[in-house]
Amino acid sequence: MSNRDHLIVGLDIGTTKICAVAAEPDSGDPLNIVGFGTATSEGIRKGVVVNIEKTVRSIQKAVRECELMSGSPIKSVLAGIAGHHIMGRNSHGMVTVHNNRTVTDDDVRRVIEAAQAVNIPSDREVLHILPQDFIVDDQDGVQNPLGMSGIRLEVNVHIVTCSATSAHNIVKCCNLANLDVTDIVLEPMASSQAVLSQDERELGVVLVDIGGGTTDMAIFSGGSIVHTSVLAVGGNHLTNDIAIGLSTPLAEAERLKHEHGVAMSKLVESEETIQVPSVGGRKSRTMDKLRLISDVIEPRFREIFEMVSREIDKSNFRHVIASGVVITGGSSLMPGADELAADILQFPVRVGFPENITGLNELIYTPMHATGVGLLRYGLTNGSSRYSPLFLGEHTIFNRISRKMRELVQDIF
Repeated sequence: MSNRDHLIVGLDIGTTKICAVAAEPDSGDPLNIVGFGTATSEGIRKGVVVNIEKTVRSIQKAVRECELMSGSPIKSVLAGIAGHHIMGRNSHGMVTVHNNRTVTDDDVRRVIEAAQAVNIPSDREVLHILPQDFIVDDQDGVQNPLGMSGIRLEVNVHIVTCSATSAHNIVKCCNLANLDVTDIVLEPMASSQAVLSQDERELGVVLVDIGGGTTDMAIFSGGSIVHTSVLAVGGNHLTNDIAIGLSTPLAEAERLKHEHGVAMSKLVESEETIQVPSVGGRKSRTMDKLRLISDVIEPRFREIFEMVSREIDKSNFRHVIASGVVITGGSSLMPGADELAADILQFPVRVGFPENITGLNELIYTPMHATGVGLLRYGLTNGSSRYSPLFLGEHTIFNRISRKMRELVQDIF
């Protein structure tokens, strides 16, 4: 049977767009992209479903385009999740090794469960349990403790939680679009799979994914996530600022952002002018381009990166960031964004593009599609990893949702 009959598909459900990206399951590295589809996101606000019907239509449109391009029907997807409801925390667990003082799978499961024994509000569920490192007796920094001899096994983990309602609505929208969800994945974690190198993860790096409704952050050190956060500000706020500041329709504000947007005023010649359409059919106006930047775009970009800087300080992990910062997402493409980020964050900054891909490079090779490509890499690499979030996910929300749906089907039939 052809690989095209068993595609792996990432579904990036964002505030601005919904994007479906398909790859052959054994394409390896580089990743062979064979399908792509996108649709305007009409039922999502700040990463959260606010209109089921509109979201389903957008998902169907993106998936249909992806099916036509790949020449294969799509039945299941890995769905991304974001939004200001996402929260992360670090935890520690410890157990005694049972079986002849040799660490087994059961010991690993028990120590993960011990680390997860933290108070979580009733309206929230665990999305991911991400092991950072294990400690066998006094030996720390262990990545795989299986088979090691010891009396005491400890683990440091990063626990990501989300709103139970938000996750259920994502799965519901996909199901109504006739899609099975194989897993729900934190979007900045997915993006990191596409744009970060292993060296950056090991040495310490901050990933900043500037989406339409939110800016997602993840700090890596020693190869693992040590801090996650979602800031309730993104590229759509730039569009709204332009619309209000220049008294122009939202569609024209979006166009002005893409065609004339620059993150720093010093990159604009003072005599440059632009045509700004007015609201309500009034005559267009000629305006200094410098005003658009200095009065509207640069202050909002500064606010985003200042919020990122405060979040880094709040995390207490600034000292581990040896590789600097990688910015990705659609707004990272704005000229001067990396330079402004470096000035505010006081770290080296680069723009993250999805690397090691073949096939539809001309469509996919952009920071806008880092999450979609990252979802594919997540599905391909974590499904076979012993200590992946998939392996450790008996208590995560995806498994709870799947279990409830199975029980519902059994009750019906």
